[in-house]
Amino acid sequence: MAEQPVLVEGLVRRFGEIEAVAGVDLHVDPGEVFGFLGPNGAGKSTIVRVLVTLLRPTAGRARVAGFDVATEGAEVRRRIGVALQDAAIDPLMTGRELLDLQATLHGLGRARGRQRGDALLERVGLTAASTRRVGTYSGGMRRRLDLALALVHEPEVLFLDEPTTGLDPSSRANVWDEIRELNRAGTTVFLTTQYLEEADQLAGRIAIIDHGRIVREGSPHALKAELSAPMLRVTVADRYRGRAESVLARVGQVINGAGGEGPLTARFPAGAAGLAEVVRAFDAARITPETLELVAPSLDDVFAAVTGGRLEGAAGSAAVT
Repeated sequence: MAEQPVLVEGLVRRFGEIEAVAGVDLHVDPGEVFGFLGPNGAGKSTIVRVLVTLLRPTAGRARVAGFDVATEGAEVRRRIGVALQDAAIDPLMTGRELLDLQATLHGLGRARGRQRGDALLERVGLTAASTRRVGTYSGGMRRRLDLALALVHEPEVLFLDEPTTGLDPSSRANVWDEIRELNRAGTTVFLTTQYLEEADQLAGRIAIIDHGRIVREGSPHALKAELSAPMLRVTVADRYRGRAESVLARVGQVINGAGGEGPLTARFPAGAAGLAEVVRAFDAARITPETLELVAPSLDDVFAAVTGGRLEGAAGSAAVT
């Protein structure tokens, strides 16, 4: 491809008076895995649906694989693979039948379609299950079949919408391996996910969207480095929560959990050397923390800092050693 696989400029999408996407600019470079994160309702799914030609932009423009999504939708669809989380798959068909159908829809000849289907079934570990009805597949098997169906025509750009949501850790790891292998083979991947660990593991660059606007963009390493200071994470009983917030506000900057549920998290520039002071402050306030942990900044902390919340699938950070 002569130009960037995905190029978005000033994209706006309204639904009546509701502005779901408010002037977004982003790009995806050839051969990268691009992670796209955002809270529910932030505009993430709307942008993906514009890029795969399921929605037309209200204003601005978007080009995918070198073609305009609004005026050259057919050309875009020939060059992309799409595995959406809510994709409908006929549970009465077998995996093999679905791959044969997909090959036919993309204009592959019978022999080429069968050859491609065989290779993809082996690649995603479904050869033995290929003659079973999809309704008997586990969640992990269905997601791997989704991936195979999206790859039948060897797309230039692959859109994956939360490909591992609801999967067990083993199935998730298998899907991650497939995505890495596809990317090594040259496929550009546009990945939306609810798992910060997934973005950290797979994406070379990520963008975070909130209220229809891109609020942060960069490599996972660079975004975590922006926070620089370690995080102090404290769990207290509900009756102590208000006083605990006050204590943390004096020693750092509370970035998550204030006035809500779950652990309180604060930027803590003093690091390990300042823990004794925190313990004394809690003791003076007659608060006994249930847990008190110093952790390295994570993508979850970046997300919390720029959106004020955490993703549902966010994993905990590793402790500082």
